[in-house]
Amino acid sequence: MTTHDDQLGTVAEIMKDTDIAVLTYVSLQGALVSTPMGTQDFDEPGTTWFITERDTDKVRSIEADPRVNVAYSSKAGWVSLSGTARVSHDRRKLEELWDASAGAFMSGGPDDPSNVLLEVDGATAEYWESPGKVKAAIQLAKGLVGDDQPDLGDNDTVIL
Repeated sequence: MTTHDDQLGTVAEIMKDTDIAVLTYVSLQGALVSTPMGTQDFDEPGTTWFITERDTDKVRSIEADPRVNVAYSSKAGWVSLSGTARVSHDRRKLEELWDASAGAFMSGGPDDPSNVLLEVDGATAEYWESPGKVKAAIQLAKGLVGDDQPDLGDNDTVIL
C-alpha cells in the first residue's frame, strides 16, 4: 500500500527533475493563461517559488485571482499542482534563489525592485508516475493491438 509520504516523495521527485514548469493562471479577462516558468525552489511539494518581474499581466492577474495550477513533466512522470499564488517582496529569499538562469531572463538583479517572487502554496498534487519509456511503449502497443487497457503507470491525487 502506498503511503502519503511515498506519494509526496514521488511528487517531489517529478518536480525536482523538471527544469521548466508551466504556470496556469486566470487573466483579468477571465481566460486561462499558461506560461513557462523555471522553478527556483520548493521547500516541499506544497510550497514552490518562482522569480518574475513585478510589472506584468501575470502578476496583476494573480493579485486579482490567486488560483493557479503548475504542471511538471519529467522522465519520472507528470504532476499537476493546484493551489494559490501570492507575490512576495522578500529580498532575502530572492537573493537566496537568484542564479545564473534568473540573470539570463531578468534585468537587474535580486536587489532590483522590479524583480519579485511568486510563492505557490499547493493544496493538491495529482501525479502520474511514468513506468519508463520502454515499458510505456510496450504497454501502448499492447493497447493498440489488443483489448487490454495499457498500464501507463500509477495515478493518484495527494492532499498537501
